[in-house]
Amino acid sequence: MKKENSISRRSFLKSSAMAGAVGAIGTGSAAAVLSSCGGGSGSGQAAGATKALKEPGTYYMPNLVDFASDGKELKAAVVGCGGRGSGAAFNFLNAANGVTITALADTFKERVDDLASKLKTDKNIDIPANMRFVGLDAYKQAIDSGVDVVIIATPPVFRPIQFQYATEKGKHSFLEKPICVDPVGYRTIMATARQAMAKNLCVITGTQRHHQRSYNETYKRIMDGAIGEITGGVVYWNQPMLWFRERQAGWNDAEWMIKDWVNWKWLSGDHIVEQHVHNIDVFTWFSGLKPVSAVGFGSRQRRITGDQYDNFSVDFVMENGIHLHSMCRQIDGTATNVSEFIQGTKGSSYTNQGNVAYIKDLAGNEIWRYDFEAEKANTKQQDPYTLEHVNWINHIRSNKPIDQASETAVANMAAIMGRESAYTGAEVTWDAMTSSPIDYTPKDLNLGRMDMSGFTVPVPGKPRDKK
Repeated sequence: MKKENSISRRSFLKSSAMAGAVGAIGTGSAAAVLSSCGGGSGSGQAAGATKALKEPGTYYMPNLVDFASDGKELKAAVVGCGGRGSGAAFNFLNAANGVTITALADTFKERVDDLASKLKTDKNIDIPANMRFVGLDAYKQAIDSGVDVVIIATPPVFRPIQFQYATEKGKHSFLEKPICVDPVGYRTIMATARQAMAKNLCVITGTQRHHQRSYNETYKRIMDGAIGEITGGVVYWNQPMLWFRERQAGWNDAEWMIKDWVNWKWLSGDHIVEQHVHNIDVFTWFSGLKPVSAVGFGSRQRRITGDQYDNFSVDFVMENGIHLHSMCRQIDGTATNVSEFIQGTKGSSYTNQGNVAYIKDLAGNEIWRYDFEAEKANTKQQDPYTLEHVNWINHIRSNKPIDQASETAVANMAAIMGRESAYTGAEVTWDAMTSSPIDYTPKDLNLGRMDMSGFTVPVPGKPRDKK
């Protein structure tokens, strides 16, 4: 296990880029080949005569092919033109024929122009000046510009209100994760998701493990009873420090924070929400459970900018009383581990974002391992970031509404619970947090001078009384 969990910064970045080496498995031709991926005679033994947790057909498995089916032409607006928004734009264009991007929106002009330049160079798509929108409200202009679908990849705090606006306007949405940073945003997401379903819209989220073949095959086997009843788990995202932006001369308060957004809790939700939500999501997805309470702790020790923590450890109690331990850290020179371990009454499963997925029995014998080489040999598209869009486009073109926002919101709220417990030192409950008035959006948000006194690092508990 040590070899699988110890990765250098270089290999971590490589595996992050290659998180796309796998896509969601469905019932198409690729699934028929890959459903038997495994190691030796152990393949196929995992389920055995064990009672299934869920019967086939009672749970969602994305029916993905390498390329979306032809159909209605789709025009997209990209809202948020930074690194992830630019990546999602090309994922969308690579997923199907008959799709294009006609509008761009971002807080900053240079980001809009940079993506426009890339689209022209790489895809010969020309975004005219009147379809490039800049500012905090630029998303409205892009959504109103005559598009069919919206790719939302702004800093997370903005995603609930932008999703709400897109849905009100009848647009299909792709929401990068996380989809909210606070309880107010969570409630907005849940209400909007219901509205989207009522309008027969298709909403896919950027939890790419749901479109990664190794995860889907592991999930299917667990549903078939491979590890028995789930009794607990541990999920990790421990890695070196992420990027940051030092404040430059001439940058106003909001400009600096938004350009350095991943380090500010109001913008990102802190890294337990922004990043570790992926791993928490695997457990809530596989178990079908949400947490009822959380007790966590964390601290800030090495972070250079912003006001958030750089490590968290959280104990979640789930609906049926089992426990999930969540651990995440972003500090250079520390042990790395990005994975999920799930324990059951008959065995356990292990998955990670790179190239490992296996199931063991209670004696520690490996009874199944996903075959990544077979996947590469039998599929053309192995990038889950692209397969998210294949799935999205196929749902739109077949007029089959889908709501991934509500499911993602459960993992998102779990991460919020863990964060708030660590910030305060208190036990946090699902019921209290989902009804909480906590709203991270600054009241004086503007592209100018803001009151920076409120952006402080949380300190849990209270000072010790002096005697």
